[in-house]
Amino acid sequence: MITTAGARPGGKERIDPHLRTLAIVVVLGAIMTVLDSTIVNVAISALGKDFDTSLSTIQWVVTGYTLALSMAIPLTAWSVRRFGSKTMWLLSLGLFISGSLLCGVAWSVPSLIAFRVLQGLGGGMLMPIGQTMLAREAGPERMGRVMSIVSVPAMLAPALGPLLGGVIVDHLSWRWMFFVNVPFCVVALLAAWRMLPRDTERSPDASLDVLGMLLLSPGLAALVYGLSEAGNGTSLTGGRFVGSVVGGAVLIAAFLVHAVRKGDGALIDVRRLTTRAFTSATGGFFLYSLAVFGLMILIPLFARIVQGESALDSGWLLAPLGVGAMITMLVSGRLADRFGGRWPAAAGLVVVLCGALVLTSLDPSTGRAVIMSAMFVVGVGHGLIGPSLMAMSYQGLPREAVPAATTGANVVIRVGSSFGTAVSAVILQIGIRDKIPGASGNLGEAAGQPAALLSDAFTGTFWWLGAILLIALVPTLTIPRKVRSSLS
Repeated sequence: MITTAGARPGGKERIDPHLRTLAIVVVLGAIMTVLDSTIVNVAISALGKDFDTSLSTIQWVVTGYTLALSMAIPLTAWSVRRFGSKTMWLLSLGLFISGSLLCGVAWSVPSLIAFRVLQGLGGGMLMPIGQTMLAREAGPERMGRVMSIVSVPAMLAPALGPLLGGVIVDHLSWRWMFFVNVPFCVVALLAAWRMLPRDTERSPDASLDVLGMLLLSPGLAALVYGLSEAGNGTSLTGGRFVGSVVGGAVLIAAFLVHAVRKGDGALIDVRRLTTRAFTSATGGFFLYSLAVFGLMILIPLFARIVQGESALDSGWLLAPLGVGAMITMLVSGRLADRFGGRWPAAAGLVVVLCGALVLTSLDPSTGRAVIMSAMFVVGVGHGLIGPSLMAMSYQGLPREAVPAATTGANVVIRVGSSFGTAVSAVILQIGIRDKIPGASGNLGEAAGQPAALLSDAFTGTFWWLGAILLIALVPTLTIPRKVRSSLS
């Protein structure tokens, strides 16, 4: 193994100033893009009122961003190979800033949706590009710690996005949800321009796998769209859900067959991603994302539907998750670097499961302190899991496989989080119909139903998510011990 700068005696390596600077640049650029995945959710009603349009139409402000984000991710590996990571980072950040500014001055619903798509195209590539840069620079001995740093935006966004959005909607115009991105991202753009090293690892002759792009990007978007529609209450037997999910799954399956045949020239060279470490870590991450995103969707819904809380007060219930994650995040990175990520991740899953089990006993009279304490426990486990599994997914991979691994892992997590939203909503709707005869199960109509019976439907759903967390332990425990890697 080639040693890297900053090595200490005994083979351990510290986070040197260059790597620390790179990590700061990545976090600065990524945090607002990840926040924008959730910040707009609380403003849907305000947007509908301001533009005098229906909820189904204005919902495309969220859906358009999500789909653009999903379609952009698969292009990351090729674009980094072709143009270099710094060039693509600056371009993606520039697209996101432009989209944010244009969203803030949008004059109609179609213009706002179009500008959100532009935002999503830029934002979708930033996190995987940032992870690629850090993974290449860190090498195997520091992978856990740098994944801890880059996980900050992803861990805080689901908890802080709705909260920040609620504050802005309550005290400012909704346009400031987009304007607030601009100064932060301009600082990130200037920092990247000055601090990121020049692109040296790029292949000007790398050709775009057009067929792979036409299969994977639309397939991923269709699958995510169908799952998000299920999460919004669309019938599972309706053409919109079935067509999107089946069509998306077929396109993704066709891409996998195509990628195996094409090999190095594929949009994502999936043959390099068949290591036990990658498949176990991403498999565990998929199941964990499914469960934890379900929890984060259900808690605000419980507060609003069962307990009658406001959107802002409901958002506060998720804040302890971010606090708990911050406490354990840096510790988990160090543990993963020293001992491997299997046991920190498994311990984190057990901790999250303990928090989820507390939620299975909720009722209409449960105080905020109990819910926030449970979410703090979930956050403590959350901080152990994310960096450990991300670090382990790179173990044993050659340096040239890093862009493909980063892209593949981000695709898996994106689909897992979408599955979590859909599965939780569907189980909850079935629970409402079972507990309340004659109820449609539609979440929009649930507020008028008996609170005690609604609470039972929620706790039943929490039990299902707990079972998924337990299943996630299986692939996590099969992650091999820390193995020799050629990343450095």
